[in-house]
Amino acid sequence: MVGESLAQIDAAWRLLRSGSVVPGTIDEAESGEVEALMTKYAECPMDLADAALVYLARRESLSTILTIKHSDFKACRIEGRKVFRIFAERRP
Repeated sequence: MVGESLAQIDAAWRLLRSGSVVPGTIDEAESGEVEALMTKYAECPMDLADAALVYLARRESLSTILTIKHSDFKACRIEGRKVFRIFAERRP
């Protein structure tokens, strides 16, 4: 999503350092819940990065996520019923 050029990568790091984007953290005590998501959605399959994103969205009460992997999140539900609103880069 960032891009491959050094200018794009630098711009992404500047954005992160600006404080406009704050990365979520998951501590060791929460890792079991991330693992449970991977097990629950194993048929999708859900990898660690996807599970972490879903967990953080649920924990922070967010229903919109940013991803380029639309299909990976179509099966996931928030609190068992509500679907995620997916904001993603549109590629030609």
